Amino acid sequence: MFGTVEIPIWLLVLILLFAAVTFASHFLFPSVRWFFRRRAERLVDELNKRLERPIQPFKLARRTDMIQRLIYDPEVAAAVGAHARETGVREDVAFEEARRYAREIVPAFSALAYFGFATRAAKWLSTRLFRVRLGQYDAEELAAIDGEATVVFVMNHRSNLDYVLVTYLVAEQSALSYAVGEWARIWPLQQLIRAMGAYFIRRRERNALYRRVLARYVQLATEAGVAQAVFPEGGLSLDGELAPPKLGLLSYIVAGHGSGARDIVFVPVALNYDRVIEDRILIEAKATGKRRFRGTVPSSIAFTARYLWRRLRGTAHRFGYAAVSFGTPISLQSFAETATGDVTEALAEELMHRIERVMPVLPVPLVARILCGVAGAMTKGDLKAAIDRDVTGLRAAGAALHVAHDDARYTMEFALRHLALRKIVAVSGDEVRILPGQAPLLAFYAASIGPLFDAGAETIAPSSAETAPAAT
Repeated sequence: MFGTVEIPIWLLVLILLFAAVTFASHFLFPSVRWFFRRRAERLVDELNKRLERPIQPFKLARRTDMIQRLIYDPEVAAAVGAHARETGVREDVAFEEARRYAREIVPAFSALAYFGFATRAAKWLSTRLFRVRLGQYDAEELAAIDGEATVVFVMNHRSNLDYVLVTYLVAEQSALSYAVGEWARIWPLQQLIRAMGAYFIRRRERNALYRRVLARYVQLATEAGVAQAVFPEGGLSLDGELAPPKLGLLSYIVAGHGSGARDIVFVPVALNYDRVIEDRILIEAKATGKRRFRGTVPSSIAFTARYLWRRLRGTAHRFGYAAVSFGTPISLQSFAETATGDVTEALAEELMHRIERVMPVLPVPLVARILCGVAGAMTKGDLKAAIDRDVTGLRAAGAALHVAHDDARYTMEFALRHLALRKIVAVSGDEVRILPGQAPLLAFYAASIGPLFDAGAETIAPSSAETAPAAT
């Protein structure tokens, strides 16, 4: 019993390794998980004290538990059976397909990742790239939203920086849950986005089982009161105009709202920029008729590296203004009582109309719109006079106007400097001329505020909402 046993060193190492793994899995790992979970719970408790809308328990559930809850949902189970009958596969195979979809969709929210990293990174990036401004924002109106209601921010989609900008500006309200397209499913971006509470969707997927799994996840999150942000256009605007709304996610939200359920309040959000970083790529996609953007990860890295190099040398400038306006919220319960016909379609149209009415008017889009209507050159004097005329009309109509330093001449010089740096216009003395081939780019920026003029100033509802800077 106490004799000596000789074994090879490799076998001893293997035995010790198995022993260490067993000890860790039974004693160490549970303790470490408990320690970090307790810290996470304390962090959430502290966050909820300062957030206008506390983080819901649904959002904090373990991802594995949420996946199980989703795939065993009665509606998903019925869809699994229907899929098996339609395709001729065994039901267990269809069930595994549903599980795969659930694993793809369900996020892995981390309060530490969202508030410890994401919101700070969003603020740093937004304020380094732009002069950020908060447009129309009625604090009392938003504060009056029922605390038990689910808030859904409905936004136009101008740039992939929309996610960053809105995350920064609503960081004091709640943690938003975004629907993110397949473009972001690359390592390590995918893991970071999941940790921020976003969920991935296949925008062109027509599989009925996938659609049912996605719909039930969105409905469960909405029923639980999770604050969300959706882009009804379904993709970036290729021409600067608001695209017709796609009803996918909105239809899931509306369909899942039953009588007696908590109310759902939709908040229209309008975003605009003096420079959309992807503008040339989007215009090219519009011209070719293909939404296959030529932008790649290497080109994005190269763009970032050039910008950082200019900052190190002190030659980098911010890309002008970026502004966000909040329109009048819509209660789904109240809207459904008065709507005629398809509630989802009517709701989508009303939301897009309200986004259009509070679209921020910035220096570059304002000047671009004026230059687009000019054949040949224009003098600075004529340009300033046109700016004065448009600003007067917009102010009288209560538009979300951002005139640089409240000075028409400075606004003109500010916009022309940015356009000239990008070789969109040439300024020679008192003369301004559009450079060859750059008219589509000017039209792209002018289109963002075109409806404010095309529909007539009387259609822009005057607002008593405050207009204040969010950051400089």
